[in-house]
Amino acid sequence: MKKYGIFLLCIFFLSVTPCLAVTKLGEPLTLQNITKVSEINKKPDLYKGKRVLIEGLVINVCAARGCWMDLASDVPFEKIQVKVVDGEIVFPLEAKGHTARVEGVVEALHLTEEQARELAKHQAEESGGQVDLSTIKGASTVYRIRGLGAEIN
Repeated sequence: MKKYGIFLLCIFFLSVTPCLAVTKLGEPLTLQNITKVSEINKKPDLYKGKRVLIEGLVINVCAARGCWMDLASDVPFEKIQVKVVDGEIVFPLEAKGHTARVEGVVEALHLTEEQARELAKHQAEESGGQVDLSTIKGASTVYRIRGLGAEIN
């Protein structure tokens, strides 16, 4: 009976251990205070060029190279993209559905209508999704995080 209890305890710890592992990518995180994604989305110019630490659920990852991931905001239906230099950090596809903390610099991309369409098309291809290009009208500015380091739980 005692052996059976020890066996079950071992199985329990083996099944929980992967859940406790943290995947660390890029530079170590140095900031302590988390900036809400909704605050960056609400006042992006206030954060542009500043180093921030954000946290959120990974809702999408670049399937082609792992060079970007989208994090859900603390506000429903909002998100922010984290982009890294190709090959410097590779976000694993398995990150989708997990919580991530990312440290990086807020940047602005000023796009013409054609550039915005090309970016949307490119990201849809990389993630296996689709985009309605007719909804993109005029020039736009996209705010995202230039990722320097990340921890995925």
